[in-house]
Amino acid sequence: MAGTDVDRKSIEATGQDVLTRTISVNFGPQHPATHGTLRVKMELLGENIVKVDPEIGFLHTGFEKLGEYHTFNQWVCTTDRMNYMSPLCNNIGFVTAVEELLKIELPPRGQYLRVILAELSRIADHVVCCALQAMDLGAFSVMLWGFIEREKLYDLFEMVTGARLTTSYTRVGGMMRDVPGEFVPRCRKFIREFPEALKEIEKMLSRNRIFLDRTIGVAAIGKDDAISYGLSGPLLRACGVEYDIRRARPYLVYPELDFKVITRSEGDVFARFCVRMDEMRESLKIISQALDRLPGGEINIDDKKTVLPEKAAVYTEMEALIVHFKQVMKGHGLKTPVDGRIYSCTESPNGELGWYIETDGSAVAYRLRCRPPSYINYGAFPQMVKGNYIADCVACLSSLNIIAGELDR
Repeated sequence: MAGTDVDRKSIEATGQDVLTRTISVNFGPQHPATHGTLRVKMELLGENIVKVDPEIGFLHTGFEKLGEYHTFNQWVCTTDRMNYMSPLCNNIGFVTAVEELLKIELPPRGQYLRVILAELSRIADHVVCCALQAMDLGAFSVMLWGFIEREKLYDLFEMVTGARLTTSYTRVGGMMRDVPGEFVPRCRKFIREFPEALKEIEKMLSRNRIFLDRTIGVAAIGKDDAISYGLSGPLLRACGVEYDIRRARPYLVYPELDFKVITRSEGDVFARFCVRMDEMRESLKIISQALDRLPGGEINIDDKKTVLPEKAAVYTEMEALIVHFKQVMKGHGLKTPVDGRIYSCTESPNGELGWYIETDGSAVAYRLRCRPPSYINYGAFPQMVKGNYIADCVACLSSLNIIAGELDR
């Protein structure tokens, strides 16, 4: 259960010296729950948290600055390294922003395939998040079950992209290649079987006294505070705010598909777990509809000045080799608007993944900035854990699903 409501003012009201009542400790970065990348300085009164000061920057890589030196297609590889739990969502989100800037509309087949892969990635991200949330609280078997399901998804991703983790699949104006013939039946097999795995996870946790005591009422945040902190994704929807970018700012073919925006009202760790579990079921519905409606045709736009040629053609045709060379050279690649500016966002598994891009007419962004959901969501962590126990920090962090690659950028 949650701890007592303790804050600095209540301590000072007792008339005793704060320094004799509280101690300061480090939580992380060596603690397993912080994954070696988060340091939290805590001020404690007994086991109750009085104040938390999070420190980031242990994994800073300069991703945004690299975007100002690489062409757009080259920088797709960098998006894989940000949220490495769902790299395809990053791939799709970034090129969608560039295409919006260039006023490019993808062919229907390309749009449907992006939706399918984005939702498969959402499931991969959520199932591991829920599994690790259980593991951090002692349910080790659930973690193994979650990783089994993610391996099945990695098999699908490898079939399509040739890689399991760093997919680098999208291109401005399309994708690297079409999906193979066996992808659709393998995908249908997964969406038939995966609900059973969700049921097993729920059976293990929804009536588990330890899990419930460690999550219900813990690290709760109200609707108004959540909006004030700029939270998005499952964290915001767990507070009762029905905000999903797939509905609020539709992109690709999401407006044509039927799905619910999952919300809860409690705003605590358990509510975030439940939102993610139900969102995986909604993703299965989206994938099923997209597979039923998947059209034939091209996946890339018909514009040789924008889309990279197929690799097989580059190896065998002189014209394709020339086009490829000019596309990847900074001075000869696709042309962008002079003084072009755009902010575009998509619904990643952790929330609003936004991209601000300025262009000067070249194939390289003049300015590139990212709004990663982990960075914004982590800002509310001190508010969530204040007054709770030290052990509740573990439960809270696992429910936030902080990915250090996009936190530090």
